[in-house]
Amino acid sequence: MTMPLTSDITIDASKFSLENVSEETIGVNNFIERATSSGPTWQDVGPVKFREMRENGKTGFAAPVYLPAAKDVVVSSRDAGRDIALRVYTPDNGQPSKGLFLHIHGGGFVMGTHQHQDGKLREYANTFQLTALSVDYRLAPENPWPAQVHDCIDAAEYLVDKGEHIFGARLLFISGESAGGNLAATTAFHLLRARPNHEIAGLILPYGWFDVTQNLPMVTTFERQLLVNNAKMLGFAMAYAPNTTIEERRNPQISPIYDDMRGLAKGAPGGKLPPALFLCGTEDPLLDDTLLMAMKWMITGSEAIVKIYPGACHAFTAVPGFKAAEEAWEATVEFMREKMKGI
Repeated sequence: MTMPLTSDITIDASKFSLENVSEETIGVNNFIERATSSGPTWQDVGPVKFREMRENGKTGFAAPVYLPAAKDVVVSSRDAGRDIALRVYTPDNGQPSKGLFLHIHGGGFVMGTHQHQDGKLREYANTFQLTALSVDYRLAPENPWPAQVHDCIDAAEYLVDKGEHIFGARLLFISGESAGGNLAATTAFHLLRARPNHEIAGLILPYGWFDVTQNLPMVTTFERQLLVNNAKMLGFAMAYAPNTTIEERRNPQISPIYDDMRGLAKGAPGGKLPPALFLCGTEDPLLDDTLLMAMKWMITGSEAIVKIYPGACHAFTAVPGFKAAEEAWEATVEFMREKMKGI
């Protein structure tokens, strides 16, 4: 008697079933859709005006909160005459830090600042006894690619080279959501090449934007106004890499999903990419990005943990009290604590 043929790759299809989308998730999505649809886009009013509106809580979402314990420091840029700011939050208990956590914010390469991350930095710093930092990379469309990549790489190299001297700890984790996930992956891949002896403990990549070609099925067909949709993502892509074709945006420095991950893994410590945690909801135009990037990660023999949240939309982890967001944080805590054993 022969056994049934089994697949080499398995998926928990229940995570993608509409039947498993909770009433709470539907309610959160409806709220976000109303908030997203209630005002102008950055293309309507221009990026400078929209950033000002966001700062003042006039985009349908709450204004950012600044914490007095968070401080700015500056590090050197590759460009003469300018520095790069880093937002720094050290653990509130005053005890020595166990490592550095570098965060790279999202916002379509157009929105957000390192100073908008204070609450997130505090949570990472106090939960894991880490010094949490967020990098102030330049924004498009005023500063198109590769300005963002250069700033993130310069900051990461500084932390690798001088982190122990300046902050008393080594760089352990790199994290970024959405466009920040793109920059986090690109930065980590650069470090594998430029600082091959520095081992990263892990990457945390919620709903990362790894393919800026805008040519994957989910993003090209996603029209619902759930913070971002196909039109908004295309606008961000064109601001980030203007006057480029799909083929040109396959440059791994723009779209890290096209990098030679197998080659990178072969030359990395232990012959593997750093462990990575991928988080994404099924009602997110970047779902394909997460699934494909994680799959490419896995086939190098490297660890990739993928957590899928039925019906959750883009940036769902930022919704206070949302069960899916709490579950995603629990997964993050478990992942990072596992990687910090013995540190």
